[in-house]
Amino acid sequence: MKERFDGLFEQIETLVMHHSPSGMEGEIDRYLLNILTDLELEPWQDRAGNILVKIAGTNPDAGAIAITAHKDEIGAIVKEIQPQTGRVLIRALGGAYPWIYGEGVMDIIGDYQTIPAILSFGSRHVSHESPQKKLQTETPVQWQQAWLETKCSQKELDLAGVRAGSRVVVGKHRKAPFRLKDFIGSYTLDNKASIVILIELAKRLKNPPQDVYLVASAKEEVGALGALYFSQNTKVDALVALEICPLAREYAIASGDRPVLLHQDGYGIYDDGLNQEIIEAAASIRRPLQQAIIQGFGSDASIAMKFGHISRGACLSFPTENTHGYEITHLGAIAHCIDILEAYCNDADKLTT
Repeated sequence: MKERFDGLFEQIETLVMHHSPSGMEGEIDRYLLNILTDLELEPWQDRAGNILVKIAGTNPDAGAIAITAHKDEIGAIVKEIQPQTGRVLIRALGGAYPWIYGEGVMDIIGDYQTIPAILSFGSRHVSHESPQKKLQTETPVQWQQAWLETKCSQKELDLAGVRAGSRVVVGKHRKAPFRLKDFIGSYTLDNKASIVILIELAKRLKNPPQDVYLVASAKEEVGALGALYFSQNTKVDALVALEICPLAREYAIASGDRPVLLHQDGYGIYDDGLNQEIIEAAASIRRPLQQAIIQGFGSDASIAMKFGHISRGACLSFPTENTHGYEITHLGAIAHCIDILEAYCNDADKLTT
């Protein structure tokens, strides 16, 4: 098991170090296309930015299933550049908060060059006359009170292609994952760890009974746009989203190596029949599952179901602390998601149910 966990950690570390803010996902796109090609598959990228592979099934009349894991990450987006100071004003991209990252290195992804900058909240040694004083005593810092210090001239920023709309993510300078026994701590486990599950399934699935689409979906953090495009244009009988699952006092979910199967989230209910198929697949290989309903959350599957693009959706996830922050999850939960989905995809019995 140690070797397996070591391998998963190394794969996640590689993916985390490839920036992929929503809508500007080219860095990770190139990596995924290369690694899937090296597996002698035939990946392609659709017009919405999704990266896909199709594993042909042995029964061409059996329909198809899709497994998605989004490849984009949260961060910030440039709102305004102050040419006299080189300061860059930013706003949220997805569910990001400035206090999650703290003051430190961020990367501004320009059209031609990535520029390092320091996320800044202002000095602490201030009196009530300073607007920063409230951040110490009353309210958490919001994007409106934060800025990026670039120490660049307007010309330097122009040459890098930094503009309104440029994306900002936590800097690679401090992005590398950290190992805590059998746990991994990192920014952007949501959803880089799920992409590793897709890659492992691409290695394992050879002759499933029905066609399987593996979809690294784009722009999930800003509305599941990639999954909506895919599900609108590709007929599938079921769609399983891979996700993190938030650990919080309000949810009856335990940390550890047991994946979580969701029955409801903030967008609606999941398909009970599909969930039962996943539960049976997990039982057949003796992989324990947790089951839960949560709020303040959505997945490729629940959003696609809400818009009527698919009839059956499910979400298999791994319990995660500090979601949308410096996240922590058990490597065993990720490994068990791989095993469960491999069993589910290879189960010919479900075709007759």
